[in-house]
Amino acid sequence: MSLDLTNVIGQIWDLAAAVRSRETERKTRLDFAVETLKSVATDFDGLRRRVETGKTTWLVAALKERADLCQPAPPCPEDFIVLASDGSHIDIDRHQSAHCFLINIGVVRLQYGKNADAQLSSFPFLYFEDEETTIDSPDGQRTPIEGQLLGVKRSVEECRVLAERAHQLTGDMPVVALLDGSLILWGLTGQAYSDFVIRELLIGGFLKHLNRLRELVPRRRLAVASYISFPRSTDVVNLLRLAICPYEPVDCDRNCPGKFEGRECDRVGNLLDRDLFGRVLAVGERSAIFGSRSSVVLKYYGAQEVNFFYIRLDGEIARVEVPQWVAQDGELVGLVHSVVLDQCQRGLGYPVALSEAHEQAVVTGADREQFWILVEQVLAEGGVYLESSAKRQSKRIRWL
Repeated sequence: MSLDLTNVIGQIWDLAAAVRSRETERKTRLDFAVETLKSVATDFDGLRRRVETGKTTWLVAALKERADLCQPAPPCPEDFIVLASDGSHIDIDRHQSAHCFLINIGVVRLQYGKNADAQLSSFPFLYFEDEETTIDSPDGQRTPIEGQLLGVKRSVEECRVLAERAHQLTGDMPVVALLDGSLILWGLTGQAYSDFVIRELLIGGFLKHLNRLRELVPRRRLAVASYISFPRSTDVVNLLRLAICPYEPVDCDRNCPGKFEGRECDRVGNLLDRDLFGRVLAVGERSAIFGSRSSVVLKYYGAQEVNFFYIRLDGEIARVEVPQWVAQDGELVGLVHSVVLDQCQRGLGYPVALSEAHEQAVVTGADREQFWILVEQVLAEGGVYLESSAKRQSKRIRWL
């Protein structure tokens, strides 16, 4: 039986009324946030010191540039290359006898200028050996790669393939290598994963491939960036919360224990960074560069420390993340800024290279079903006895 929307319509009207009633309060908060950003930006050193010494219960952006900076985009190079990768996967199905998962990576190389060219490809990888589907510790502890951890594994593979393709490039055109989503592997922070899991996927995987991309910099202008559409981050808004905190030093647990409303910092609460920069930036401009103070970044990333800025497009505010070595090079930052803006203008508001990489990588529901049918067929033809759960069988046979 499908969802009966007639039983939901009344609740949807209640939702609309609640959104309208909150809009006036939100506008007041946003007006105050914009004024706060402008006022606190003048004391760069003092604000940075508060960030470094403050103890908060929320993630606060690190200052790299004056917080109210609005930087226009430099001209886009006449000749340049955009590399992009994106991925999709088929997770392990515990109702199947075949224990395996598949990762499909789409890669796009778009060359602009006098010798314009485009190359689109996809690379499916099937993992079924024990050493491929688990991460093993030196003492024999075994962690299966599935669910959230498989999403992290996919991010590692997207970066690996991107680095491989970048090393295959010839010539000396400037290159922007784009990933979709965050450079921060948030999937490793959601659960208490063992250190050997983090080291396998992050240090021995994602960061290793970012380092391979950095190796190309002495030979050509190359910048790595990731693009986050419609971001829900609050790092910069939290910076404003810290700035207006009346306590010195800032210490949430000591000064406001168990207090979740009525605090001075709540005057800018319930806002997103994109709300703030939607009011501050003009179309095409980027914000100041900020640094992520995520615990996983501070502990593991080193020279690949994640920095970010916001960019205003015609239809949205996007978050662009870059490694620290890109953020410290003004030319590379300008390259990322101009190329991302150009890509979004060509791609109806979203980077065309990432959109095409997604199209190469996407695995539909029908693809998943056909994949498992093919697995069953090949195993059966090979004389392998197949088991599957009764639940799976019941889903494949429609009841009257």
